Amino acid sequence: MKLLKIPFVLILSVCWSVAAYASYILVPMDKAQQNHLKAYGITYWVLKQEVEAEWLLNYRGGSFMFKYAQKFENELIIRGVSYEVISDAQAVRIKEDIAHPEANMDVMKLEVAPKIAVYSPKTKQPWDDAVTLVLTYAEIPYDIIFDEEVMDGMLPKYDWLHLHHEDFTGQYGKFYRNFSGQPWYQEQQREFEDIARKYGYKKVSQLKLAVVRKIRDYCAGGGFLFAMCSATDTYDIALAAHNTDICDAVYDGDPYDPGANNKLDFSQTLAFKDFRVILDPYDVEYSNIDNQMGERGLTERNDFFRLFQFSAKWDPVPTMLTQNHETNIKGFMGQTTGFKKRLIKSDVLILAETKSCDEARYIHNTFGKGTWTFYGGHDPEDYQHFVGEEPTDLNLHPNSPGYRLILNNILFPAAKKKKQKT
Repeated sequence: MKLLKIPFVLILSVCWSVAAYASYILVPMDKAQQNHLKAYGITYWVLKQEVEAEWLLNYRGGSFMFKYAQKFENELIIRGVSYEVISDAQAVRIKEDIAHPEANMDVMKLEVAPKIAVYSPKTKQPWDDAVTLVLTYAEIPYDIIFDEEVMDGMLPKYDWLHLHHEDFTGQYGKFYRNFSGQPWYQEQQREFEDIARKYGYKKVSQLKLAVVRKIRDYCAGGGFLFAMCSATDTYDIALAAHNTDICDAVYDGDPYDPGANNKLDFSQTLAFKDFRVILDPYDVEYSNIDNQMGERGLTERNDFFRLFQFSAKWDPVPTMLTQNHETNIKGFMGQTTGFKKRLIKSDVLILAETKSCDEARYIHNTFGKGTWTFYGGHDPEDYQHFVGEEPTDLNLHPNSPGYRLILNNILFPAAKKKKQKT
């Protein structure tokens, strides 16, 4: 049998053609994507390989694109993420379409994978945190830190900080009535009191105030702060109550100041103003910031919030934070579910709202050189998550639009900043 002789020049030509065709990988984030959540993890992993990625804002649901490499394609296959291999010419055409003045799209360069910290107690808690669940599912690494690391000045090591389901007022979640006899509650109280004494504070509320101030300084210095559920409003409540005592004896050994609501200092807060603290130690609510079930008038069947759309070319930051394949997001409750609009400061940007009950669900602003984002509710795929329930299995929700909003915040610090124009 004769061997077929192929000219060397032709071999080189074929190899060059294949390389030219396989110049980029496009990770679509519209409804063609079979695993939206792991797509973020892939993009983070590419950045960890010291390769830049591009976030195509408002293009096919906020797709990602990066240079082709066989190891990237292999990883996409392993993780079950949908992708398309495209040529240089196709990539150029996509960018031309995005750059068109009438197209509400833009290209955001992602340069360095942010270093992530999650603020969470070392003791096991009887509830699960949506952020740690989705970070683990998306295979994005993070460190657990708590009060000692904050007080010891370790925050500047991190680009992004998430505040776990936390009560910064020093009232242990206001769970005294229902759970004070539980071992986990008592262990938590001992842990917090030990840390307070270690740093010279008589009360846990005093320690937490020092912690929230250090977190505020971190944000002012350029850090990215993200919080969900009760970590949102209790953060601001702790700052506002710096001149008074809002904790009753069951939490700190002495009664609260009956005039506390007249001593709140809203100049100290990030997001909220003119609110009133609920001083009853047996009421699980902290203040009137949170829209209660009776006030909302919604059920699981009709509870949805809507993402606002922003100009990608003029307002890239809120555009990044609202990238999604859905505009109407299924609602979900938490100890803090939604924020009454009338109690939000005028300079705060509302990213999503439940219009029927005049509440904001997702808000954002700059602070100093950094930013903060608050997201109401506890678990985007568990409408009413109770203490002690099993954690959500994200294998059942790989396309969750509610969880996507969390992951937008994870990649946000990797973006090459453009000056916001409005």
